[in-house]
Amino acid sequence: GDPEAGEMGLAAVPGRQAAFRQGLAAAVQYARAVGCPRIHLMAGRVPLGTDRAAVAGEMEATFIENLRYAADLLAQEGMIGLVEPINNRITDPRYFLNTPQQAAAILEKVGQPNLKLQLDLFHCQIMDGNLSRNLETYFPLIGHIQIAQVPGRHEPDSPGELNFPYLFGLLESLGYTGYVGCEYAPKGDTREGLGWLRSYWESRGLQHGGTSKTAE
Repeated sequence: GDPEAGEMGLAAVPGRQAAFRQGLAAAVQYARAVGCPRIHLMAGRVPLGTDRAAVAGEMEATFIENLRYAADLLAQEGMIGLVEPINNRITDPRYFLNTPQQAAAILEKVGQPNLKLQLDLFHCQIMDGNLSRNLETYFPLIGHIQIAQVPGRHEPDSPGELNFPYLFGLLESLGYTGYVGCEYAPKGDTREGLGWLRSYWESRGLQHGGTSKTAE
Protein backbone atom coordinates (compact mmCIF):
# COMPACT_ATOMS: atom_id res chain seq x y z
CA GLY A 1 0.00 0.00 0.00
CA ASP A 2 0.86 3.67 0.19
CA PRO A 3 2.21 4.62 3.64
CA GLU A 4 1.91 8.33 2.83
CA ALA A 5 -1.81 7.77 2.31
CA GLY A 6 -2.08 6.07 5.69
CA GLU A 7 -2.09 2.53 4.38
CA MET A 8 -0.45 -0.28 6.37
CA GLY A 9 -0.87 -3.25 4.09
CA LEU A 10 -3.80 -4.11 1.84
CA ALA A 11 -4.64 -7.80 2.25
CA ALA A 12 -7.92 -7.20 4.13
CA VAL A 13 -8.90 -3.87 2.56
CA PRO A 14 -11.97 -4.22 0.31
CA GLY A 15 -11.58 -2.87 -3.21
CA ARG A 16 -7.77 -2.94 -3.15
CA GLN A 17 -7.30 -6.51 -4.39
CA ALA A 18 -5.53 -5.46 -7.58
CA ALA A 19 -3.08 -3.28 -5.67
CA PHE A 20 -2.47 -6.12 -3.20
CA ARG A 21 -1.58 -8.50 -6.03
CA GLN A 22 0.73 -5.95 -7.59
CA GLY A 23 2.50 -5.40 -4.27
CA LEU A 24 2.77 -9.14 -3.65
CA ALA A 25 4.38 -9.68 -7.05
CA ALA A 26 6.99 -7.04 -6.23
CA ALA A 27 7.59 -8.55 -2.79
CA VAL A 28 8.16 -11.98 -4.34
CA GLN A 29 10.77 -10.49 -6.67
CA TYR A 30 12.63 -8.94 -3.74
CA ALA A 31 12.35 -12.10 -1.65
CA ARG A 32 13.65 -14.24 -4.50
CA ALA A 33 16.60 -11.89 -5.05
CA VAL A 34 17.74 -11.97 -1.40
CA GLY A 35 16.85 -15.60 -0.75
CA CYS A 36 14.18 -14.87 1.86
CA PRO A 37 11.55 -17.65 2.04
CA ARG A 38 8.96 -15.73 4.11
CA ILE A 39 6.78 -12.73 3.27
CA HIS A 40 4.61 -10.81 5.74
CA LEU A 41 1.16 -10.31 4.22
CA MET A 42 -0.07 -7.21 6.05
CA ALA A 43 -3.81 -7.05 6.64
CA GLY A 44 -4.19 -3.29 6.59
CA ARG A 45 -6.37 -0.82 8.42
CA VAL A 46 -10.09 -0.40 8.93
CA PRO A 47 -11.03 2.44 6.52
CA LEU A 48 -11.33 5.89 8.06
CA GLY A 49 -14.82 6.86 9.10
CA THR A 50 -16.11 3.29 9.26
CA ASP A 51 -17.07 1.21 12.28
CA ARG A 52 -14.86 -1.83 12.81
CA ALA A 53 -17.78 -4.13 13.62
CA ALA A 54 -19.73 -2.97 10.58
CA VAL A 55 -16.97 -3.85 8.12
CA ALA A 56 -15.42 -6.84 9.91
CA GLY A 57 -17.21 -9.43 7.80
CA GLU A 58 -16.31 -7.81 4.49
CA MET A 59 -12.71 -7.28 5.55
CA GLU A 60 -12.32 -10.88 6.68
CA ALA A 61 -13.77 -12.13 3.38
CA THR A 62 -11.33 -9.91 1.47
CA PHE A 63 -8.46 -11.13 3.64
CA ILE A 64 -9.33 -14.78 2.98
CA GLU A 65 -9.63 -14.16 -0.76
CA ASN A 66 -6.25 -12.45 -0.92
CA LEU A 67 -4.55 -15.01 1.32
CA ARG A 68 -5.72 -17.85 -0.91
CA TYR A 69 -4.34 -16.04 -3.93
CA ALA A 70 -1.06 -15.37 -2.11
CA ALA A 71 -0.76 -18.98 -0.94
CA ASP A 72 -1.02 -20.27 -4.51
CA LEU A 73 1.54 -17.78 -5.79
CA LEU A 74 3.97 -18.35 -2.93
CA ALA A 75 3.68 -22.12 -3.28
CA GLN A 76 5.09 -21.82 -6.78
CA GLU A 77 8.13 -20.07 -5.28
CA GLY A 78 8.53 -22.41 -2.30
CA MET A 79 7.78 -19.48 0.01
CA ILE A 80 5.75 -19.02 3.19
CA GLY A 81 3.20 -16.26 3.74
CA LEU A 82 2.93 -14.81 7.25
CA VAL A 83 0.12 -12.93 8.96
CA GLU A 84 0.87 -10.88 12.07
CA PRO A 85 -1.62 -9.65 14.67
CA ILE A 86 -0.74 -6.04 15.59
CA ASN A 87 -2.21 -4.57 18.76
CA ASN A 88 -4.88 -1.89 18.41
CA ARG A 89 -4.46 -0.59 21.95
CA ILE A 90 -1.13 1.19 21.54
CA THR A 91 0.44 0.67 18.13
CA ASP A 92 -2.40 1.07 15.61
CA PRO A 93 -6.05 1.48 16.67
CA ARG A 94 -7.27 0.82 13.13
CA TYR A 95 -5.25 -2.28 12.24
CA PHE A 96 -7.62 -5.10 11.27
CA LEU A 97 -5.76 -8.17 12.58
CA ASN A 98 -5.22 -7.84 16.33
CA THR A 99 -5.04 -11.19 18.16
CA PRO A 100 -3.59 -14.67 17.58
CA GLN A 101 -7.10 -16.05 18.04
CA GLN A 102 -8.37 -13.96 15.13
CA ALA A 103 -5.37 -14.90 13.00
CA ALA A 104 -5.73 -18.62 13.75
CA ALA A 105 -9.42 -18.57 12.82
CA ILE A 106 -8.67 -16.88 9.49
CA LEU A 107 -5.78 -19.26 8.72
CA GLU A 108 -8.08 -22.19 9.41
CA LYS A 109 -10.66 -20.83 6.97
CA VAL A 110 -7.99 -20.32 4.30
CA GLY A 111 -6.64 -23.81 4.90
CA GLN A 112 -3.27 -23.51 3.14
CA PRO A 113 -0.17 -25.13 4.72
CA ASN A 114 2.23 -22.43 3.45
CA LEU A 115 0.47 -19.67 5.38
CA LYS A 116 1.68 -19.26 8.96
CA LEU A 117 1.35 -17.05 12.02
CA GLN A 118 3.96 -14.38 12.66
CA LEU A 119 3.70 -14.02 16.42
CA ASP A 120 5.17 -10.82 17.84
CA LEU A 121 5.27 -11.27 21.60
CA PHE A 122 5.06 -7.50 22.10
CA HIS A 123 1.67 -7.29 20.41
CA CYS A 124 0.46 -10.56 21.93
CA GLN A 125 1.26 -9.42 25.47
CA ILE A 126 -0.56 -6.12 25.01
CA MET A 127 -3.69 -7.70 23.54
CA ASP A 128 -3.98 -10.95 25.44
CA GLY A 129 -1.05 -11.75 27.74
CA ASN A 130 -1.07 -15.44 28.65
CA LEU A 131 2.05 -15.87 26.53
CA SER A 132 3.01 -19.36 27.67
CA ARG A 133 -0.39 -20.81 26.87
CA ASN A 134 -0.65 -18.87 23.61
CA LEU A 135 2.75 -20.14 22.46
CA GLU A 136 1.76 -23.69 23.29
CA THR A 137 -1.68 -23.38 21.69
CA TYR A 138 -0.62 -21.73 18.46
CA PHE A 139 2.81 -23.30 18.10
CA PRO A 140 1.76 -25.54 15.14
CA LEU A 141 0.78 -22.39 13.22
CA ILE A 142 3.85 -20.28 14.04
CA GLY A 143 6.18 -19.49 11.15
CA HIS A 144 8.14 -16.64 12.73
CA ILE A 145 8.64 -15.09 16.18
CA GLN A 146 9.34 -11.44 16.96
CA ILE A 147 10.28 -9.88 20.29
CA ALA A 148 10.34 -6.56 22.14
CA GLN A 149 9.98 -5.66 25.78
CA VAL A 150 6.61 -4.33 26.97
CA PRO A 151 5.65 -1.51 27.25
CA GLY A 152 8.67 0.43 25.95
CA ARG A 153 9.32 -1.76 22.89
CA HIS A 154 13.07 -1.73 23.60
CA GLU A 155 15.67 -4.47 24.14
CA PRO A 156 14.53 -7.67 25.89
CA ASP A 157 16.68 -6.85 28.95
CA SER A 158 15.21 -3.37 29.35
CA PRO A 159 12.72 -2.80 32.22
CA GLY A 160 9.36 -4.29 31.44
CA GLU A 161 6.80 -7.04 31.81
CA LEU A 162 8.36 -9.95 29.92
CA ASN A 163 10.82 -12.58 31.14
CA PHE A 164 12.63 -13.37 27.92
CA PRO A 165 15.06 -16.04 29.20
CA TYR A 166 11.98 -18.00 30.29
CA LEU A 167 10.23 -17.42 26.96
CA PHE A 168 13.33 -18.43 24.97
CA GLY A 169 13.53 -21.61 27.03
CA LEU A 170 9.86 -22.31 26.35
CA LEU A 171 10.38 -21.86 22.62
CA GLU A 172 13.28 -24.31 22.72
CA SER A 173 11.22 -26.84 24.69
CA LEU A 174 8.45 -26.56 22.10
CA GLY A 175 10.97 -27.31 19.36
CA TYR A 176 11.11 -23.91 17.68
CA THR A 177 14.05 -23.81 15.26
CA GLY A 178 13.25 -20.66 13.29
CA TYR A 179 14.55 -17.15 13.58
CA VAL A 180 13.60 -14.76 16.38
CA GLY A 181 13.27 -11.27 14.94
CA CYS A 182 14.39 -8.36 17.11
CA GLU A 183 11.41 -6.12 16.38
CA TYR A 184 12.37 -3.46 18.91
CA ALA A 185 13.57 0.13 18.95
CA PRO A 186 17.09 0.25 20.47
CA LYS A 187 17.33 2.64 23.40
CA GLY A 188 20.75 3.76 22.13
CA ASP A 189 23.42 2.28 19.91
CA THR A 190 22.19 -0.82 18.09
CA ARG A 191 25.38 -2.84 18.53
CA GLU A 192 25.73 -1.97 22.22
CA GLY A 193 22.08 -2.82 22.66
CA LEU A 194 22.82 -6.40 21.61
CA GLY A 195 24.61 -6.97 24.91
CA TRP A 196 21.49 -8.84 26.05
CA LEU A 197 22.12 -11.44 23.35
CA ARG A 198 25.77 -11.92 24.31
CA SER A 199 24.73 -12.34 27.94
CA TYR A 200 22.08 -14.87 26.95
CA TRP A 201 24.56 -16.90 24.89
CA GLU A 202 27.02 -16.93 27.80
CA SER A 203 24.29 -18.06 30.20
CA ARG A 204 23.69 -21.03 27.90
CA GLY A 205 27.38 -21.94 27.62
CA LEU A 206 27.64 -20.56 24.10
CA GLN A 207 30.18 -18.27 22.54
CA HIS A 208 29.24 -15.09 20.69
CA GLY A 209 27.52 -16.20 17.53
CA GLY A 210 25.66 -19.01 19.20
CA THR A 211 28.33 -21.71 18.73
CA SER A 212 28.99 -24.23 21.47
CA LYS A 213 32.23 -23.88 23.43
CA THR A 214 32.43 -27.65 23.83
CA ALA A 215 32.12 -28.16 20.07
CA GLU A 216 35.33 -26.23 19.58
